[in-house]
Amino acid sequence: MRRSERALKAIVMREFGGPEVLRVEDVPRPTPGPGEVLVQVRAVSVNRTLDLRVRSGRYERGATLPHVLGADPSGVIAELGPHVRRGIGERVTVSSHVRCGTCGYCRAGEDADCTGSESIGVQRWGGYAEYVAVPERNAYAIADALSFAEATVIGRHFPAAFNLAAKGEVKAGHWVLVMGAAGGLGSAGVQVATHLGANVIAAAGSDERVAAAVALGARAGVNYRRQDLTEEVRRITGGRGVDVVFENISDAGLWPKAFASLAPHGRLVTMGSHGGGQVTLDVARLYLNRLRIIGAAGANRRDIERALRDAAGGTFRPLIDRVMPLVAAAEAHRLLEDGATLGKVILDPTR
Repeated sequence: MRRSERALKAIVMREFGGPEVLRVEDVPRPTPGPGEVLVQVRAVSVNRTLDLRVRSGRYERGATLPHVLGADPSGVIAELGPHVRRGIGERVTVSSHVRCGTCGYCRAGEDADCTGSESIGVQRWGGYAEYVAVPERNAYAIADALSFAEATVIGRHFPAAFNLAAKGEVKAGHWVLVMGAAGGLGSAGVQVATHLGANVIAAAGSDERVAAAVALGARAGVNYRRQDLTEEVRRITGGRGVDVVFENISDAGLWPKAFASLAPHGRLVTMGSHGGGQVTLDVARLYLNRLRIIGAAGANRRDIERALRDAAGGTFRPLIDRVMPLVAAAEAHRLLEDGATLGKVILDPTR
């Protein structure tokens, strides 16, 4: 159609498949409804699970086509829906987790545990676009000290890392093994666990990625593609093992090694499954060592606000590989699939 003032550019997928299904289209500019704001997008990240898996049609809670990906846009409020008291021009980052608002967890302020929620970029159109309409509650103010790209990574991954730490009962002095430690959630997990006083072992799939994670504060690192993960963890911890594993890969070969790295009474907390999601479990080890496996997803409002505040003060540093124009979305997906990035890839519709 002819582009007009009320049209916008978006990356639209009309079928599931490879990166080639991501196509630039003109679509109508959304009008924010009651309780919503319209955000002019300045940054949105490319996520393995909520972008690559959704695009391929392999995500457990799939999208309805046609669809626009993008779980974590940041930008500027451009328009207000009815019953919204926010400022036009306010800098915000968007949380993808749209809570149901009625379950016991939501009423108790434990939004992350709501299983009736929807996700921006999955069940709702996301931020691979010049503009996106989102619930006002999901738009969090960001300080001038943070760029839009930084706010996108901080707002998505660091609150989730706080959730992992809370579910895993991480305390000062604990040993924590972080899997995929140079990825978006992994690098956040390294920093959050270190910030809480834990001794972190950063595990990643190459020496370069291990070094990047160690530079973020980990006490030690393991390349799980060329070293035996369990043996190295036990060597580093003097034979004891770790108190907590942050697991966000769910790879059939790596999961058993991570699980075997736990000390008695240890906890494995898992959030993410881009490595496949089907793994074997040593049940004898589970009950004989009194271990726990805990599923976690999303984040609570208090953790989002805490992460953004701490990052603005310089406590946390997001690991960003590059910023690309929105029209390069398919190329960005190929880069992630090829393992050619170290840190997050950000799309910027204003480029």
